Amino acid sequence: MPKSDNQKLKILYILDYLQKNSHEDHPVRAADLINMLDRQHNIRCDRKTVYSDVAALMDYGVDIVTKPGKNGGYYIASRNFELPELKLLIDAVQSSRYLTEKKSRELIEKLCKECNVYDAGLMKRNVLVSGRVKSMNETIYYSVDTIQEAISQNRQIGFRYFDWGMDGKRHYREKDYQVSPYGLCQDNENCYLLAHSPRYGITSYRIDRMSDIHLSEETRISCPELSGNALLEHANRLFQMYSGDAVDVKMRFHRDLINVVIDRFGRDTMLIPDGAEHFVFTVRVAVSPMFLSWVIGFGKKARIIYPQTVADKCRQLCLEALDQD
Repeated sequence: MPKSDNQKLKILYILDYLQKNSHEDHPVRAADLINMLDRQHNIRCDRKTVYSDVAALMDYGVDIVTKPGKNGGYYIASRNFELPELKLLIDAVQSSRYLTEKKSRELIEKLCKECNVYDAGLMKRNVLVSGRVKSMNETIYYSVDTIQEAISQNRQIGFRYFDWGMDGKRHYREKDYQVSPYGLCQDNENCYLLAHSPRYGITSYRIDRMSDIHLSEETRISCPELSGNALLEHANRLFQMYSGDAVDVKMRFHRDLINVVIDRFGRDTMLIPDGAEHFVFTVRVAVSPMFLSWVIGFGKKARIIYPQTVADKCRQLCLEALDQD
């Protein structure tokens, strides 16, 4: 690249160097910038020019702080992502089961580039991806993108669906699927597609078990139950994405479980005291084996009061578990 072209890029090189190498405890000196420009980009300049370029970046809106003194220099005080925000995003990537280990590492590497080398080093030392149960489907990252595109264009999608066999290999179901996608939802650390199927109606699919996803030319089938606020309401009724009849269920829980109920059903859930140690509440849920198992898991501290049919199903599930050989 000709020297004149390098000169045009000088201020960008300075900004890039400050973003990657400056820290409040490790400010970058003007001499460091002069040396970097000379050695890495064959650009020669003096301190006055560097001062002028840094001032121009500050005028542009880059939050550069000048630290005076013998060990002073420049550092960027605020960035696109603050350190706590990056840590939060990295934690989310680490804990996500539907991202493969390879994709998790790639995303974490990109996130670490959003901060300086000192903070990036600290974050990388705290990253633990190996050993977690992660998705084995490398294409899930692009599957999500295709689904989002279909939703935005109001189009159906086609795909293949598989189950894992005893041999640890994929076993594809015989028929191809075509559905109207309406939303993505995370539950039990997995990512699901909420969709309308011509055959099954409203249903859900594990994203990491879908493959060969492609957009169809057909417009989505209208589904008011999955549109607008109804989509969120539907997702909240499901337990681990298991469908079932939506029923208003009244339950009686011990006060020790207040946090559990609020975490699961939200702060707007009306809790009514029932004696000194219990409370009752009513929520609309999809009655499925997973919902019943959730209630059973709390033992004597949780009980279904109404309707009796749901209470009977819960009792029957307990009897079936006890009847195992």
